[in-house]
Formats: sequence, C-alpha cells, structure tokens
Amino acid sequence: MPFTANTFAGNPLDRAGDRRSDPAWLAAQAAGPGALALALHEGRVLIEAHPEGPRLAWLDLSMARDLAPGREAFLGLWKDAPVFAVDLTEEIPSLGEFIDLRTAASVLSGPDAAMAGTAKSLFDWRNRHGFCARCGQKTADASGGWKRICPACGAEHFPRVDPVTIMLPVYSGGAEPKCLLGRQAAWPAGRMSALAGFVEPGETIEEGCAREIAEEAGLTVVAARYHSSQPWPFPSQLMIGLIAEVSDDEARPDQTELEAVAWFTRDEARAVLDGRHPEVKAPPPFAIAHTLIKAWVEGFEV
Repeated sequence: MPFTANTFAGNPLDRAGDRRSDPAWLAAQAAGPGALALALHEGRVLIEAHPEGPRLAWLDLSMARDLAPGREAFLGLWKDAPVFAVDLTEEIPSLGEFIDLRTAASVLSGPDAAMAGTAKSLFDWRNRHGFCARCGQKTADASGGWKRICPACGAEHFPRVDPVTIMLPVYSGGAEPKCLLGRQAAWPAGRMSALAGFVEPGETIEEGCAREIAEEAGLTVVAARYHSSQPWPFPSQLMIGLIAEVSDDEARPDQTELEAVAWFTRDEARAVLDGRHPEVKAPPPFAIAHTLIKAWVEGFEV
C-alpha cells in the first residue's frame, strides 16, 4: 500500500492480533527456539554497532526473561518467528548501548525504529496502568501485554493512543505562497516547526486543526488537506499531518503555546530544511513536521 513512511511507521511485524489472546498459542511461540526480544530500559532501546549502521540488539527470549521476569510483551511475528520485547528494571552495560528513542530514530532503519517505538508505547502504557481506572484494584496482564484485566470488577483496559493534529498553515492570497512556522520557548535556539495540538472529545480532525491554528496563531482555516500520519511514542500519540489554507496572513503567537511565528516562502522554507537559513532551524528529519514542510516546498497543495 503506497503511503508516506514517516519514522516509527512501517512496523514489519504481523501483530497476530487475532491469535495473541490465546494463552496456549502465545506460550508455544515463547517456547520456540527462534523467539527473540528487543530490550528497553526507562524508554531507552538497546542497540548494537553494525557495518551498515546501528541496529537493534536482539536477545534470546529465554535470556531476556531471566533478566526481566514478568516484564515482557509480544510484538508480533517476523516471517513466522515470534518477536517479543522486555522492559528491563536496570541497565546492563554488558548487553550493549542503551540510547533514547529520539536519538535512535535518527540512526536506526525504519523497521527497527518502528518496532522499538511500538515497544516503548506499549510499556509506557502498561507502567502507567497497573491499577483499574474503574475500581482501583491491581490489574493483570493479558493478550501478550496488549490488555490488562481487573480481577475484581472484570474491566478490560487497552492501550490508549492520543490523536494529535499537526498542521502547516499556508497562505496563497499574496504575491507568493508562504507557510507559517511557530516556535515554543522550550525548544533549542532557532528551532521552528509546524503547529500542533490534541484533538478534543467531540471534535473532528478538521475541527481540531482549525481550533488549534486559531488558538495558537489567530488565523482562520478555510480548507485543509490530509498528508500523512506518524506514530509518536512520546509516550503514545498519533500525529495526523495536514496542510491548512488560512484566510489571511495576520498571524500572532498566543504567547502560551508559541512565543513566535514567522512566514516563509517556498525558497525560504527550502533553505530552512537544507540548513542554509541564517536564523531558523528545521525540525529533525524523523519528525512529521519536517515531512509536512518538505511536502509543501515540493508542491503539495491544499
């Protein structure tokens, strides 16, 4: 299926969602001689050096279970071979190097980054949902780590994914089309990026896009077009990328989310992406914001 393969997308595994709820099937997969596991510790992923570049360091599942008993999750099947992940309680230097996932995203292959991102999101959810949101009792692991069940009230809890609209406002009514980038005070010096915000209950993606642009930059959206999406495992969001046409270019930062905004022509935005702009730095290439700016520079229209 053709689509834009943003970083953390394109997981190569068959998640086996129709089979992982069967304890007997799952036990048979884990007992197989080819069962492997990737390892994380406090959200950092274990990698190893390779002539073709850094890659995930795979552990034999039996070894991984000894290191982190009861802290595993089933990720899926790789050509019928079972793949798991383990959440280590301590860093073990002899295994290799643990690096944070943002750093890993810039050096790992697409499939490796996607598998590591899936594992991090899943463990983040599990670590925050050890107790039932309905009755407060301790929950139990199920479905290979993809569900938690409350033995007291019977409630079933599943991993949450938070939808976020991330959008590039553009204005085509002037002498030359231009896009708007914003800056948060906490970002590295010079960094500017697309605008973004969580979709609220009872709101469509388009409505969330329009509301966030109005709140953060004081602009009115007149049209929006979907570009692509990106799983964002910090901790577990789905970034929904849009290009949004606005009615005018009288942008003003809200001074809460954004401390500054600025318009860029296609040539200026290209210079930002290429690192040639004298003042502004682009979002990192593994972020969907970079993808949206690049798509607009290359002619993507609303």
